[in-house]
Amino acid sequence: MTDFAALRRMMVDGQVRTADVTDPRLLAALLSVPRERFVPAEKTSIAYLDLDVQVGGQGGLQVGGQGGTARKLLKPMVLAKLLQIAGVGANDHVLDVGCATGYSTALLSRLAASVVGLEEDAALAGAATEALEAAGADNAKVVTGALTKGFAADAPYDLILMEGSSEIVPEMLLDQIKDGGRLVCVLGSGPSAKAMLYRRVGRELSGRPVFDAAAPLLPGFVKPPEFVF
Repeated sequence: MTDFAALRRMMVDGQVRTADVTDPRLLAALLSVPRERFVPAEKTSIAYLDLDVQVGGQGGLQVGGQGGTARKLLKPMVLAKLLQIAGVGANDHVLDVGCATGYSTALLSRLAASVVGLEEDAALAGAATEALEAAGADNAKVVTGALTKGFAADAPYDLILMEGSSEIVPEMLLDQIKDGGRLVCVLGSGPSAKAMLYRRVGRELSGRPVFDAAAPLLPGFVKPPEFVF
């Protein structure tokens, strides 16, 4: 029988701590949330590997060279580093954009006061709701809707986490961030992609790159094609 607790410890010690993730609250959350419950049953054996685990959709190519409609959980190291640079506070109200099966939402539920997981795939949203209930994430909920529109009904948010990459600066989510609030995501595709930390100051969204990162492209965040005349 698979010892998932041991695999969880190996993930944290071998992938996360070695990537300079040192936040004790975040490390405790990673050790307590059973990632295997958030992947399809046939993929529990790879739940803790250093890779993006596909949880839904198809694998065809799409603009930007990403994996079509395939939806994936971010590899543990990338997600952990994003959460660390986000500086999730115990009183924060968070929007998790593209939560898929809810693993990132479950981690956030242990770090923040309240979390809204946004997912546009109804099947994934249903799976996320069930997994979060099983994980005892009482301060988290999952809503269904277009990722690019955010979830204005519960705005404004102290923090928005994008569970994937965007080829464009996600300014469409600006109005749902509190003044002084943050947004973290992976911007770009391929080897030039960067993990970004944005802050809203008045009507402006200013950002800085923090580390090199790669992540699956989120639906709706594709750069429009350029026309050459």
